[in-house]
This record gives sequence, structure tokens and C-alpha cells, in this order.
Amino acid sequence: MSFRATVLTLYPEMFPGPLGLALAGRALQAGTWSLDAVNIRDFATDRHRTVDDTPAGGGAGMVMRADILAKAIDHVSDTRPRLLMSPRGRPLTQARVRELAEGPGAILLCGRFEGVDQRVIDNRDLEEVSVGDYILSGGEAAAHIVLDAVVRLLPGVMGNVLSGDEESFENGLLEHPHYTRPADFEGMPIPAVLTSGDHAKIAAWRRSEAEQLTAARRPDLYAAYAPPQTKKKSKPKPEL
Repeated sequence: MSFRATVLTLYPEMFPGPLGLALAGRALQAGTWSLDAVNIRDFATDRHRTVDDTPAGGGAGMVMRADILAKAIDHVSDTRPRLLMSPRGRPLTQARVRELAEGPGAILLCGRFEGVDQRVIDNRDLEEVSVGDYILSGGEAAAHIVLDAVVRLLPGVMGNVLSGDEESFENGLLEHPHYTRPADFEGMPIPAVLTSGDHAKIAAWRRSEAEQLTAARRPDLYAAYAPPQTKKKSKPKPEL
């Protein structure tokens, strides 16, 4: 069974967009996964196809209505996870991406305006997902990111099944540096260890470089990764 993605959006013409190209696009054509874009406005009840209203309690902007969104969700709902693209959601992780890739698919709701009525989030058990600490015009770009991350992990999408094993976040570290031809670029040679043919030394060098990069750029990741023996041991309290 292929991975099924359904995107609920006010702009269905934005899909597949970049997902129709490169690895994801070839997999889409091959039937490895499928994509449906559903227009939320199709579930509006007035002649203007209104999907939003002013926020309760006042304030700027508009809020997407719970009743309209509930109809859209119920129209496509099944056992697949229901994800709401939201800057206040839990950060998307590679672990969560792998979980999604191992499942039957996902339903992705793309928010717009100031946000979504909390009641539909609660009553339809929506999982709020964030792709970063910044604000987008809408959830469509975030949905592209989520699906791109998931689709590349589906069986047969990447040419080499080992391609993702040492990538950033797969083992708790950022990825080590990469090199290829030419052997010398503007006076900078490829590190000698990488051309030594000694696979044990190469693996150790890559691990060391990944650790150094992670410690420098993402100390939060490194703190969670570092083995116990590398962390400072707390001194035992003296007995009274």
C-alpha cells in the first residue's frame, strides 16, 4: 500500500508544487505515494465561500472557523495522523518523520490568517507541527517540508538505502563534512584520512567531525547525545 497524503488548503493549486519534481516527483509518478489537495472553501456554506471570522475577544486578523474545517476534515478523515501546520506546534524531528514514513500516510491541514479555532484542534485531535521558529504566510510551505522529509524515506525513493544513515539528526548529531573531486580546490586539499583507504580511521574522523560540529552549532543536540563518560560527574556530597 502506498503512502497517502491529503492536504487541506485554501490554495490547492500550490500542490504538488516542488513535490512534483526530483525524488518526490518521480516517486509520485511511480505510485510510491499519492497526493490529494482538497480546497477548504468547498465546505463553506455561504455564497462567498467564507472560511474565517473575527476573533472572539477582539484583536487583529481573522480566525479560521471550526465548523468549516471540521466538515473538511470529516470528509477525508480515516486512521491516518491529522497534522496541523502551526508555529506553536511541537518541532518536527527526524524521529517523527520516520514514524510517519512507516505509516499509511497523513492528513495535513494548512492554516491561514491568525490561526485556527481551538475547538476544531481539540475535537478533531489535530497534532500541531512546527517546522521552525518563524512565521510563514500559511501552512502550505510547511506541508511541503513535512511531505518532502517523509517521502524521501519511503522504500525505493532514495537510490541507496544507506544514503540517510549518517545524515544530520539520524544519530543525534549534525552530519560530518563532505568532500569530492577535485583533490585540491584553491589550495585546500581533501583531508588525507579520506583518501587513506583505512575505513576505521575514516569512520572515526567522520564521527569526531560530527561531534565537533554539533557541539559548536547545536549544543542542545550535543548535550542530549554526549555519552555519560564525557559529561562532568557531580561530586559526591560529604557525609555529615
